[in-house]
Amino acid sequence: MAIAVWDRDLRCVWRNDAARALQHVFPYYQVGRALSDLEPGLDTRGARQAMLQVLADGVPRIDREAHWTSPGRSEEHKLSTSFFRLEDADGRPVGLCSMVLDIGHSHTRDRLTLLHEASIRIGSTLDVRRTAQELADLAVPALADYVTVDLAEAVLPGAEPLQRLEATEDSVPAFYRAGVASIHDGVPESLWERGEAVFVPPSSPFTMVLDSGRSHFEPFLDTAPGTWLDRDPDRAEIIHAVGMHSLIIVPLKARGDILGVAVFVRTDNKVPFAKSDLALAEGLGARTALSLDNARQYTLERTAALALQRNMLPPRLTGTGEVELASRYMPSDLHDVGGDWYDAIPLPDGRIALVVGDVTGHGIHAAATMGRLRMAVRTLAYVDQPPCALLNHLDDMLVRLADESADACGARLGTAGATCLYAVYDPATGRCRLASAGHPPPAVVHPDGTVSFPRPPTGTPIGLGFGMFDSLEVDLPPGSRIVLYTDGLIETREADIEAGIDRLGVALAAAARLPLEDFCDAVVRTMVGGGAEDDVALLAAQIRR
Repeated sequence: MAIAVWDRDLRCVWRNDAARALQHVFPYYQVGRALSDLEPGLDTRGARQAMLQVLADGVPRIDREAHWTSPGRSEEHKLSTSFFRLEDADGRPVGLCSMVLDIGHSHTRDRLTLLHEASIRIGSTLDVRRTAQELADLAVPALADYVTVDLAEAVLPGAEPLQRLEATEDSVPAFYRAGVASIHDGVPESLWERGEAVFVPPSSPFTMVLDSGRSHFEPFLDTAPGTWLDRDPDRAEIIHAVGMHSLIIVPLKARGDILGVAVFVRTDNKVPFAKSDLALAEGLGARTALSLDNARQYTLERTAALALQRNMLPPRLTGTGEVELASRYMPSDLHDVGGDWYDAIPLPDGRIALVVGDVTGHGIHAAATMGRLRMAVRTLAYVDQPPCALLNHLDDMLVRLADESADACGARLGTAGATCLYAVYDPATGRCRLASAGHPPPAVVHPDGTVSFPRPPTGTPIGLGFGMFDSLEVDLPPGSRIVLYTDGLIETREADIEAGIDRLGVALAAAARLPLEDFCDAVVRTMVGGGAEDDVALLAAQIRR
């Protein structure tokens, strides 16, 4: 820290050794000379103004950031400057003291920068494994030479229960390795790959952190005989081989649960961890734990909603002697599970009802609403409700459900609307009657391979209570196909629905000669590739020749 004393004329009268050393880049500190006497190339206006203000009002100026490039040099210095007025015994100003710190390479500034990066880089997705790896990648080499992030099985979806793995008196399975990084190629420090179970001695720093919920701080790693490493010879061999000498183990704790541990180790960096390093590691661990918990909660709800949705979709479609059916469903890669559904319902006289719908919102509530609507559609279809009347009944049902869920103030809780397209094909006439509640139009692939999009009068989405729907009849001759779908198939961030419908028409025409199952695969592949921005449901019916 460069410290100097100035008189009331802003003449330097004393400086410490740090100020003398800094003079080659910051030439203010020339004893006996005032700031105004320095060579013209030095801009001292900002410093002089601040110093004169302190002399006038006596209010210190603390930690003012300044940027300085010395004459003839290209390197910029980031400085923290502070000024204090010096007074005599009667409180009269006699001068001032300046303190300047070059913070461009400050240890504290580096740590704040690392924590700021952690807030951006850790938890960039709702994937627990990626979040764990983000912590490891961020901390190497900024804090440690080798970092592992090991998580409890409950945090990792689909992980085998650790209790099923073989344990011994000296080694028990405690975690799964989710993240690892090292300054050395190939990570020679790690006994386990990502995804593998991590074994530890029953009495070790790892189990102590799990039991206590407090960090383990060992700036000088004790590897002498008689420690816990006697029961872990494989780990002890690695420690000696790579020169591990300083250790921090931080619990990843969120909302009272310990989700795993983060281990920080130094090898090539011979400086042992300090208390400030422990605080930094705990700060990184706290941010990571919160991101992991968010990802865990999201994964649990998504898994439950997806299971609920799949259980409510028809396990297999039942066509008729006149109609062949095929369907596809693709959950979104970017959002939680939605309320898309489809169904095919055989009716008397060889007729068949086709329906596809999309509940607004995502998550378990949307999937549950979808299930209610699907059951209601089947019930109304069995009592032979025509398409427009069926949509009217669905609209009434959702409005009643919304009223029943209203709180004491009348605000509706947990309600959702939906779009829906309902069609009934009659093989006796070769005609299909359909009605729409705010849903994209169906596509008809004609026997010659051309594609059209008949547009029934588009009513409002169901659940709004307007109940104004009308129907349209279209011819479906033998060899034609009718395709119902949700907006996830055609809508993207870059293009509107009409552009998506145009794209769909091209995709349908290109696949028109394929068998129905291959036809569905080709259309979905062309429209959304390997991943969809929203849930996709597609139902295709082929009129037999």
